[in-house]
Amino acid sequence: MAEPVYLGDDVYFVFVAVGGWGTDFARALSLKRVLDLIGMWVKIIFLTLAVPVLLVLISTRLLINDSYLSIEYHKADFPPDAYGFTLDDRLMYAPYALHYMLNDADIQYLGDLKFPDGKPFYNERELQHMADVKRVTQAAYNVVFPVLLLLFAGAIVMLLSSADRRVTLRQGLFGGGLLTIALIALLAIGVLVNWDTFFTQFHELFFSNGSWQFYYSDSLIRLYPVRFWQDAALTIGGLTIGGALILMAGSWLWARRVR
Repeated sequence: MAEPVYLGDDVYFVFVAVGGWGTDFARALSLKRVLDLIGMWVKIIFLTLAVPVLLVLISTRLLINDSYLSIEYHKADFPPDAYGFTLDDRLMYAPYALHYMLNDADIQYLGDLKFPDGKPFYNERELQHMADVKRVTQAAYNVVFPVLLLLFAGAIVMLLSSADRRVTLRQGLFGGGLLTIALIALLAIGVLVNWDTFFTQFHELFFSNGSWQFYYSDSLIRLYPVRFWQDAALTIGGLTIGGALILMAGSWLWARRVR
């Protein structure tokens, strides 16, 4: 006789139980559905967690260019260099460090840079730090970013395969945007309340202890004073929040459209 087997709110199978095989088959299908649901939620959790990382990396990359340097240096209240760099000096020398972070050159790209009197522009400590910065930057944009983006796109493609999964996809993207805003808000509080602690902990996370600390007379500090990094952090935060809001708005509008 037919034996009904319930496998969830949206599935109801009727199997003919002959010698018990029908029930076993139903249980196997039930297990498969559970595994499918687990796999789907793993993708959603991954999307939610990946959104903040991708948005921060994209926002940061947008600032690694000569145009942002020019915008920053031309601000009326940007602090002048106490040791004599003019605006033109900063605009001439600062791009070298940015270009080095993204190109394939070795540290001699910066090591060969000289002052007009022939003295090295960067000392050994600064060069070592820039080599460390390049390793972190290229690992982020040549390995982490493309791999994460590929997995992110793959998860989206798989979740677009059915109507039910598209609902979950929208929820994941919306949740990722919400998580991003929450994390940036917490970081913003840290930046505004205690910049020094935030800056120190950020550098200690990626660089060996003390390797990133310099004298005020060192070229890196003269080109990139504290104000530069404060503005950069706030700009990255703003761009990241903007990206998160776009994702959330897109998810919300998508949900309204399919109702």
